[in-house]
Amino acid sequence: MVKKSYKNKYAIRPQVPGFGLFPCQSLIFNLHWSDSKLQVARNKTKSPYNTDCVFFRLGQKISIVILLFLCINAGNAQDRNTDSFRNKKIALQFSYQYGYVFPTNDFVRGNNAEADTVDDFQSFALKITKQTTGKKLWQQLYNYPEYGLGLYLADFYNPEEIGFPIAVHGYFTAPFFRGERLMLNYEFGLGMAFNWKNYSPSNPYNKAIGAKYTVYLDLGLKLEYRIYKQLSMDLGFSLTHFSNGNLKEPNYGLNTIAPKIGAKYNFNPEHLHFIEQEIRKYKKHNEWYVAVFGGLKNILYDSLNIDASEKFEGESYSVFGISTIFNRQISYKSKVGIGLDIAYDGSLNAQVAVDKGELDVHYAPFIENILVSAFPSYELEINRVSLIFQPSFYIYRKDTKNQSPAFYQRIGLKYNFYENLYMGINLRAYHFSVSDFIEWNIGYRIK
Repeated sequence: MVKKSYKNKYAIRPQVPGFGLFPCQSLIFNLHWSDSKLQVARNKTKSPYNTDCVFFRLGQKISIVILLFLCINAGNAQDRNTDSFRNKKIALQFSYQYGYVFPTNDFVRGNNAEADTVDDFQSFALKITKQTTGKKLWQQLYNYPEYGLGLYLADFYNPEEIGFPIAVHGYFTAPFFRGERLMLNYEFGLGMAFNWKNYSPSNPYNKAIGAKYTVYLDLGLKLEYRIYKQLSMDLGFSLTHFSNGNLKEPNYGLNTIAPKIGAKYNFNPEHLHFIEQEIRKYKKHNEWYVAVFGGLKNILYDSLNIDASEKFEGESYSVFGISTIFNRQISYKSKVGIGLDIAYDGSLNAQVAVDKGELDVHYAPFIENILVSAFPSYELEINRVSLIFQPSFYIYRKDTKNQSPAFYQRIGLKYNFYENLYMGINLRAYHFSVSDFIEWNIGYRIK
């Protein structure tokens, strides 16, 4: 397959002073469009990529419009009637990235229809966020963070096999350091990505993305500088991960790292005033958690002589269990504890036969599919949401061939939705990189 070249997408250069519309005229751009396309400079030895796509041309144009909107509003902000955006301290953020794709599987290393590495990407992101001011104690404890919703668009320069993924996600950022104009922030985003060209009979090389939907996980740092009372610019980097948690094999995933440049427009022109409360010494206490969980685990049998549709769909097995944790909350933010869980994994010891081109699965006796684990636990609490980290060990399971390691990792997210009731999602993985299955859980806390 030959990659099509494209030319003269855009030329951007600073506008010379003369219009007097902005206090920061160096930020004005003079746009020159040709064939409704934008030019991307790529220092590559390989041929140019085909990105002649309405989706990305539109995304690139929207990006420029947003930047101009931020500059115009920053330069012409005047007193207006107070609206809900201002009262709620809402901001609009935009960012662009161009970066590196880690070579974590054969597909990105070049075993694809293009016979070329997938080693770079670009992305556009738009977020709407709310600034906290300390009305609740947790906001002060995390140095007055922002949270909100985001839209992420990515291009891996191989649309025929990867597509143009879109992610919708929750977003949280808080400062390590907050100055009068300068801040150093950490960022966290978690959501769902779609619009993939996933692994299928018509796309047999893409073993990185096996499902139409994946998890989107983003971690980053950024340096933010306020250049005007409502306009900030930022520079940073982030690590991004896409996978489906083994709901559908293959699931090697995509992992990226990239610098990031962005801008933020704050709809509230007033200077922020943060509330400082007295932080009393925390009274440590104990808690006991009991939860039930369930999920699915997909396995491909592509070496068997079966129909193509079954070969690419594989077989999905049920996983479920019960978990209990004894925790001690040692501060406003942190809980430590120890736990035990008992799980059933239907894929263990299952025997597979082929009957007229179809899979015929024979399950092992129930007791042979039981897994018992013990683990220490750490929980980072952010208001009603908690991040879970649990290095775990199987202390009982039946020996099988090609068994996963006895040491595995569980990371998760939970939300306390009503008094002592909570729900959440955990990823069970091993080797710190290979997904085993996703646990959806609901539980109860006893204080």
